[in-house]
Amino acid sequence: MTATNETAGAALFDLTGHVAAVIGGTGVLGGALCHGLAGAGASIAVMGRSSERADARVAALRAQGATADAVLLDASDRSSLEAARRKVEERLGPADILVNAAGVNSSTPFFEIALDEWHRILDTNLTSVFLACQVFGRAMVERGQGGTIINISSTSSEIPLSRVLTYSVSKAGVNIITRYLARELAPHRHPGQRDRPRLLPGRTEPPAPLGGSRARNPRAHTGSQARRAGRAGRNHGLARIGARVGVRDGDAHSCRRRVRRHDDLTWPGEASRLEQERTRRASP
Repeated sequence: MTATNETAGAALFDLTGHVAAVIGGTGVLGGALCHGLAGAGASIAVMGRSSERADARVAALRAQGATADAVLLDASDRSSLEAARRKVEERLGPADILVNAAGVNSSTPFFEIALDEWHRILDTNLTSVFLACQVFGRAMVERGQGGTIINISSTSSEIPLSRVLTYSVSKAGVNIITRYLARELAPHRHPGQRDRPRLLPGRTEPPAPLGGSRARNPRAHTGSQARRAGRAGRNHGLARIGARVGVRDGDAHSCRRRVRRHDDLTWPGEASRLEQERTRRASP
């Protein structure tokens, strides 16, 4: 990303004072999100099973000037999540951003999938999301200051792909949890927040509806496959990996940013677009 892009992005999006708990921050996608959120000023809790990878990620974040700490956990275990949440609060402060980025996959053919493998993938990809949303979401609601939950799903959650059945089932479950929570938690959101319910590699979904015909028509909610592919594939045909994160900036205006991997997902015209958006928001 160019310096101009960085400057324009910082003017639009500031997470200073916010704490992001990134479950799966030891992985590739979760790690990229750690750096993106840290670059916007958030303090980062890098959460995962591997002490070595967590420490390496924290070192990289601190090298870029971020406040970060490693918190080890088993994301599929409620008591481990509760203990991890308390550690985040003690070391960094209450988490008002939760990222569920833990994930595993397998290419085992359908007739060879053992029950142990089925449970392992569902526990890591789906049960962990369910439990983390309960543990961190409840804390956000009880504080009464709003918050942001970002769940990672996949295009394979709706489109059959070969040899990833269990993974696809788990991600379909993530979709349902996320849509449900967008409605369930809407009364508790901060006045400065907007519903931008999820982050998906390869496509961006519209806000979850709070009522009306779109809520009754799932296809109206998700849009056609062609429209999704068109949105995700424009700009050199590269699928954007991004999240819309609803927060409040210092002037109490709602703001949004797309967090992305800067190494291979940049495109021309972004700086101009950000500058235009900044000017529009600054206008009375």
